[in-house]
Amino acid sequence: MKILIFSSYKDAWNSVRPEAEMFIEMAKMGHDVTIMTQGHAEYVARFRDNGVKIIDCYPTKKICRKSIRTLRQALRENQYDVVYAMNSKTIPNAAFACIGFKNTKLVTYRGTVGGLYRHDPSAYLTHLHPRVNGISCVAQAVTDDVRKHVWKNADKVTTIYKGHDIAWYQAQPAELTSLGLPKDAFSVICIANARPSKGVHVLLESAKQLAKLPNLHLLLAGRDMDTEQNLALAEQSGMQERIHFLGYRKDVPELLAASKVQVQPSISGEGLPKTIIEAMAMGIPSVVTTTGGGKELLLDGETGFVVPVKDAQAIADKIEWLYASEPNRAEMGRKAQQRMIDDFSCQESAKQHLEFFASL
Repeated sequence: MKILIFSSYKDAWNSVRPEAEMFIEMAKMGHDVTIMTQGHAEYVARFRDNGVKIIDCYPTKKICRKSIRTLRQALRENQYDVVYAMNSKTIPNAAFACIGFKNTKLVTYRGTVGGLYRHDPSAYLTHLHPRVNGISCVAQAVTDDVRKHVWKNADKVTTIYKGHDIAWYQAQPAELTSLGLPKDAFSVICIANARPSKGVHVLLESAKQLAKLPNLHLLLAGRDMDTEQNLALAEQSGMQERIHFLGYRKDVPELLAASKVQVQPSISGEGLPKTIIEAMAMGIPSVVTTTGGGKELLLDGETGFVVPVKDAQAIADKIEWLYASEPNRAEMGRKAQQRMIDDFSCQESAKQHLEFFASL
């Protein structure tokens, strides 16, 4: 199969690696893979080392004439079976470039819940563009949302999880004493850029129950955690001195590796939170809510806990259960890591993508 990927690989290596390695895996399987991206992106050398061709072109805006011309020229010369566009800049350019190439199937990638509506004209530049043949979604929650809004071929909207390798996510645990925590601290971490939808305030409400656990500390890592509301909730919690607002950090993997439990208390839909994947790979149990795709990663009660949204009591109960038993917590973490190995590999993700492409 001849496949052209249209995406950006300028972000941090850890951010782009699951997607990039999936396409390298397709090349290893014998498929002809070309990637149109920024020629100076750090990942380009690894692509080339693994037999992936590179076209140095990336759009400067949602309708970029140079990108459309370059892609159309590539389609004329190579007759690709599939063009796979991965983001809000590449999708509209790919959609217009593919007009007239009937034998090429255009697939788009969708990674978030919400924001796609039939009444929104901009949606017809992306996933609702009539030239789109199929949509790959990062989680079933995203698929269910997209299927509500497409006009036809809802069966061509599918869920394919990105693949991972647990070796990518092994980090040396941070020394938490440098943050003022005692050596015997039971650290619970929440990692997010704290928009209201992330539900950090719900986690802080749960602290009123957790305050009775003497060496439990909450680590809040990410931008905008220290809002007026969150600071007030911390003050009212009874454990204010054990709630640490860390702000933006460059050592998040190390902080996660040093923690006992990871919590995602989101109250409205999102795609597939990377922090849950990282925690599973490190063998750290997670407590997540039912919104978005996070619940799909965990087997409730076996590899982590899934709780209702906006339920501070439920979050506290699960954290307290994990606090109470080191053997149970370790076993849950081990099963989470094994699930990542068994069900979320790069090879499996590449295989499912190829099957989806072939079905189109």
